[in-house]
Amino acid sequence: MSNKEQDSATTAEQISIQNESAETVSAEKMVIPDKSPVDACVDYARGILSEQLVSVKAKNYDYAPEFRDLTIQHYLIGVMWRFAEGLENVEDPRKTAFVAIETMLTRDGMNPKKVINRVEFLEKMSRMEDGTNALAVAIGYDSRPGDQGLVEVFDHYVDDTRVSGALWRLYDRGKKTMLYGGLFVAFVVIWFITLFMPGNTTLSILAAGLISAALFVIPVFLIGLLIYYLKIKKANQPD
Repeated sequence: MSNKEQDSATTAEQISIQNESAETVSAEKMVIPDKSPVDACVDYARGILSEQLVSVKAKNYDYAPEFRDLTIQHYLIGVMWRFAEGLENVEDPRKTAFVAIETMLTRDGMNPKKVINRVEFLEKMSRMEDGTNALAVAIGYDSRPGDQGLVEVFDHYVDDTRVSGALWRLYDRGKKTMLYGGLFVAFVVIWFITLFMPGNTTLSILAAGLISAALFVIPVFLIGLLIYYLKIKKANQPD
């Protein structure tokens, strides 16, 4: 065998060895040095979220803030669940994903008590009644870097009036109207009775103020409820 043929055989053997090594590494669990599985999940999720939010912002969705946040968090749980399956020393990847979302919310400055309540709610709502994963969790689990996974989730709710930003703003304005309007009516009644009807006891004056506030708040609440019902009914009507 000539020197040229020997060199070619050696090169082919080296390439074959390299390919076998690459296949062996890909089949093994990923090891992230100097980083816990939870921290690795959090860092990975933040990277995915920054990519996804570019596409989401371009769509200009108008969703209620609470719905938007819960949907994103469920999506990230699915993303981290899948990612944790490829890490070493992770016995329960799904549970690790929930620990990771708790860590993310804590680091983002959410109140510790709210973090606990939020994670409990996310876990409760992460599965449907039939045991399947919620939509955002399922799509997050199947999502890959560079895709439009989060946009796909939000697209499912575009025509759902119940989670629209407009309805949320209506609710927020109604809540403020009831609060400030009720306080104003109570103040006016208490001021009027104190000034023009002296002799009443403090208890009776306060009771009159509370009753007046209730007479204002209850109709406003019922009107808001009616508007909500009409919007939902209109949204559910077939085209």
